[in-house]
Amino acid sequence: MSTPSTSPQGRLAGKVVFVTGAGSVGPGWGNGRAIAVRFAEEGASIFGLDRDLERMAETERLVSAAGGRFIGASCDVTRGEAIAEAVARCMSAFGRIDVLVNNVGGSAKGGPVEMSEEVWDAQIDHNLKSVFLTCKHVIPHMLAQGSGTIVNISSTSGLRWTGAAQIAYAATKAGVIQFSRVLAVQYAKQGIRVNTVVPGQLHTPMVEVRLAGQRAGGDVEALLQQRQSRIPLPFMGDGRDTANAALFLACDESRFVTGTEIVVDGGMSVRCD
Repeated sequence: MSTPSTSPQGRLAGKVVFVTGAGSVGPGWGNGRAIAVRFAEEGASIFGLDRDLERMAETERLVSAAGGRFIGASCDVTRGEAIAEAVARCMSAFGRIDVLVNNVGGSAKGGPVEMSEEVWDAQIDHNLKSVFLTCKHVIPHMLAQGSGTIVNISSTSGLRWTGAAQIAYAATKAGVIQFSRVLAVQYAKQGIRVNTVVPGQLHTPMVEVRLAGQRAGGDVEALLQQRQSRIPLPFMGDGRDTANAALFLACDESRFVTGTEIVVDGGMSVRCD
């Protein structure tokens, strides 16, 4: 029995990948930037979205350096009409969408008592509705092609307590996991696979720019030590670890994998304490 071959041009040679959150809030390897670059290294063309085009400038440079093609578009992924327009631009430029990666997300502190209704609604839109909207507008093109792969980025906050009360973030990231499972079964017969990458507490640019100010009074090193103390492996991963897991789920090596998750957290979520 033959096995799938790997193209000498890369595991995603000739594929078009639609990535949300393809920029980064600062220098380093955020999930979206790492995904765009890693996929380009494997031969993919990238259509990247971010609310701020400037955040994708370094992503575009790195994709180009890897020999890939990158088209970036500013987009508010909580608005259906904006997503529809971005998908139409991608189809006009590339003629197809083979892989959708939903990478947008962000946390807000507090439980239901402390959190305002406005923040709750914004978290739902940002972390979960955005996934619904991209799938709504991309899947029809995948159905027309007869194939496609969707990789949604969740969080270990959707699996367990991870050290802070972030009720909306936890609920929405758990929602992304179940959303992916249901979608996987619904579209399996049509040749569309859907899986989820579940990153843990990685060292991404967001740690320096946002989380340190929220939780450690701006002391990045204190926050990194706090996060590392929860991880059994003796180091903290970054966006490149998320990207490698997403790459496996996006390429034909995972042709018999759908409706499941890869947890990328250095063993944190299996600890009992």
